Amino acid sequence: MKLRMHLLYGTLLFTAIAFVQCKDSGDDVVPDDENELITSVTLNFKEAGTGTVSSFSYKDADGDGGNAATRFDTVSLKANTEYTLTVEFLDESKSPVEDITEEVQEESDEHLLIYTASPDALLTYTYGDKDANNYPIGLTGTAKAGAAGMGKLKVQLRHQPGAKNGTPTPGSDDVNLDFNLKIQ
Repeated sequence: MKLRMHLLYGTLLFTAIAFVQCKDSGDDVVPDDENELITSVTLNFKEAGTGTVSSFSYKDADGDGGNAATRFDTVSLKANTEYTLTVEFLDESKSPVEDITEEVQEESDEHLLIYTASPDALLTYTYGDKDANNYPIGLTGTAKAGAAGMGKLKVQLRHQPGAKNGTPTPGSDDVNLDFNLKIQ
């Protein structure tokens, strides 16, 4: 008899715990919006007045982590010169190659590109595009090289689904690269 009572109480306790821990999956579920896999980044600098385009690339076949990048160009620009800067993102792990630039444009309300020169006098960037909410995107803009010098150009593609506010936070990095920068 005692055994039956213990089994009955055990079954009731288990059922109560299972019932309390189960939760309706309706409105509480937030879809997982993962970062993009980007294996190639190309910065295109079109010199004002001449139309000459200089391109600088980063390539990493397996994306961030894993194997080292196979290409990481130094960005080399003319001193005191203005450029139109455009950027291209590719996922070359797929066949055919996926143009992530198109996806960033289509989901512009979820993405923000940030260009940061260090030291900051080497290069200034002005956004040339905006999303539907009037926030900057950064797929195109104006880059003005300063006086001759060496430093870094950080290129970040921030993924900010449902939270983009024109600033780098909140969000996560789809891309975070430090190109060597040479102004001559």
